[in-house]
Amino acid sequence: MQYDERTWGRWDILDEGEGFKVKRLIVKPDNRLSLQFHHHRSENWVVAKGEAVVTLSNKIINLKEAEHIFIEKEAVHRLENKGREDLVVIEVQNGQCLEDDLTRIEDDYGR
Repeated sequence: MQYDERTWGRWDILDEGEGFKVKRLIVKPDNRLSLQFHHHRSENWVVAKGEAVVTLSNKIINLKEAEHIFIEKEAVHRLENKGREDLVVIEVQNGQCLEDDLTRIEDDYGR
């Protein structure tokens, strides 16, 4: 299984094929991903464990276990864990699912 450890947690690729990729994102407590957008893919996030704080465009949305959100191509977004336990999110990407299709707007880790 392909994975990557990050300062904020890790991701694992669970499945992928022509035009899609499925990842498990694990976000450590009090961490968040960069504020970002993608040119070539949309994403659907399902909270598997914990509570997520999602920034989507100019909105802040709180999601609990089993809730989900759709992120359109080029929509500015961020995933955050303000809880005390790991946040686990299943991410389904659709479109051209390349790891370098990422434009960061803000980043806590200086990338």
